[in-house]
Amino acid sequence: MKLLLLLSVCLSGLALQSVHAADSHRTVIPAIPEGRLVDTNVMQQIYDEVKTPFKYGVVLRGESTNVLVDCPSIFRSGKHWFMLYVAITNKVGYQTFLAKSDDLLHWEKLGKILTFTPTNQWDAWQADGGIALCDYHWDGTHALEKFAGKFWLTYIGGAKQGYETDPLSLGVAWTKSPTKAKEWTRLAENPVLSPKQPDAREFETKTLYKSQIIHDEAQSLGWPFVMFYNAKYKNGYEQIGMAVSSDLKNWSRYGTNSVIVNGEAKKNGISGDPQIVKLGDVWTMFYFGAGWQPHAFDTFACSYDLVHWTKWDGKKLIQPSEPFDQTYAHKPWVVKWNGVVYHFYCAVGSEGRVIALATSKDLRAHLQANGTK
Repeated sequence: MKLLLLLSVCLSGLALQSVHAADSHRTVIPAIPEGRLVDTNVMQQIYDEVKTPFKYGVVLRGESTNVLVDCPSIFRSGKHWFMLYVAITNKVGYQTFLAKSDDLLHWEKLGKILTFTPTNQWDAWQADGGIALCDYHWDGTHALEKFAGKFWLTYIGGAKQGYETDPLSLGVAWTKSPTKAKEWTRLAENPVLSPKQPDAREFETKTLYKSQIIHDEAQSLGWPFVMFYNAKYKNGYEQIGMAVSSDLKNWSRYGTNSVIVNGEAKKNGISGDPQIVKLGDVWTMFYFGAGWQPHAFDTFACSYDLVHWTKWDGKKLIQPSEPFDQTYAHKPWVVKWNGVVYHFYCAVGSEGRVIALATSKDLRAHLQANGTK
């Protein structure tokens, strides 16, 4: 028995050394030189295109008051829409779920797709997922793209119970059936990014949060896959940074610092949950802000090269205004379909933590005029 125990300890030590050896070769890729910023007129045009002044209301909620839902990400398959969202019960930890819709307004819950793992794993009690490789073109299909014959997501993982308890890292998972409520397969290489890796930049040394991966078809930065994610180095300060990959398994941090930061001169500054779309030749990042201006709200930034971003400083895309989102109105996922812009977001207020929707046209008035709900 002692011999087996000694052998187990030795093997564990070798595995740990192997991980550390792999980490020792990690390097941060230098960012491309300063690019041109997006001028004021173009920023205004983007705002006018993406704004959603009409709040439709709550479209998805938990089964009870102790179930909080969060972080929508949307894709289309066939004639149906699907939403990945996350839920936490009694603040134990987040798991990822799937819902289905025919019209983007009415959603049917299908079940879990990423759940808790055995308690000795790095992601035992947090599995907060969002879809990857979705068509990012503003007037596109919103369909998912396959890579290596599979569909992909990224997720926030953590070993501790609680509401996003630090430290959190990023993992990747895949499936061949993204429209089915079946468990996705996690990569053996997970976590793909961690705050404890030696190349972690100053802004991401405590916890990593929500991420989105796009397929940059032009490989404008030299890699096909680009990930954006927010992270923090201390509570109340979250910034958005980048990483790149050629295989979705091995990721290199891109640039020596973050690409979106707000509130650095104030007490708090949170910028998070990036979603990337492309309008013509302009990349647009929807993200939420908190701490550096009143409330929690959704806004956007624009770029020509994915690296250098011009932040919108005008009216918020979404901010608290209704009882159901009076505390927070944040964490965007925005799509355009049949001439209507749909802005899904996490709302916190009179109905708890729920998923709400705002639109570019007054769909509620239209539905009421036609005798439907």
